[in-house]
Amino acid sequence: MQPFTEKVIGIIKNIPEGKVMTYGQIAREAGSPRAARQVVRALHSMSRKHHLPWHRVVNAKGQIALKDDESYHEQLFSLESEGIEIGLNGIIDLVKYQYHP
Repeated sequence: MQPFTEKVIGIIKNIPEGKVMTYGQIAREAGSPRAARQVVRALHSMSRKHHLPWHRVVNAKGQIALKDDESYHEQLFSLESEGIEIGLNGIIDLVKYQYHP
């Protein structure tokens, strides 16, 4: 596993319940600010294997980025069950809920 990917996994594992981080924020924290898409790939391929709280990762606008209806609602319900309020147009208030390690 690449060092960047290991860092990404560690960062995601440490997002506390009731908080979110963005793909770009995770990429910056892992040392590669322009690698948000790599974060997406890591989440997609390693969430189950590493038991990642994938639902706590959103896009830079504070929205769920998943387009598949079932996955979108799974993430939505997971976030709401942790007390995260989803506002109008599916936007999460990043000032309130974004985690800054």
